[in-house]
Amino acid sequence: MAPAELEAHLLTHPAVSDTAVIQSHDDRTGEVPKAFVVKSAAFEGKPDSEVAREICKHVEEHKAAYKWLKGGVEFIDEIPKSPSGKILRRFLRDREREKRRKQGGRL
Repeated sequence: MAPAELEAHLLTHPAVSDTAVIQSHDDRTGEVPKAFVVKSAAFEGKPDSEVAREICKHVEEHKAAYKWLKGGVEFIDEIPKSPSGKILRRFLRDREREKRRKQGGRL
């Protein structure tokens, strides 16, 4: 899965101001796409869960099933970028790894 293709598609949704996509660990399939999204100002008052459902539906209507955001949508204040504007996915992967570590192992 090419994250840039999914990011470009997500940016067409009115709720998405900025986005980054990474591969997130999934116990069943190995890895699934997960989107980190900066919500646009027009959607600030709406509940995150409702906006996340809209964004997932937007992807499901236009992309193949393996590109669906099965890893979910997480809202953040800012997408980490280098001075040249390149998305620093490493920081997002580290954040995701740390979150999984805190949840502990599952059997």
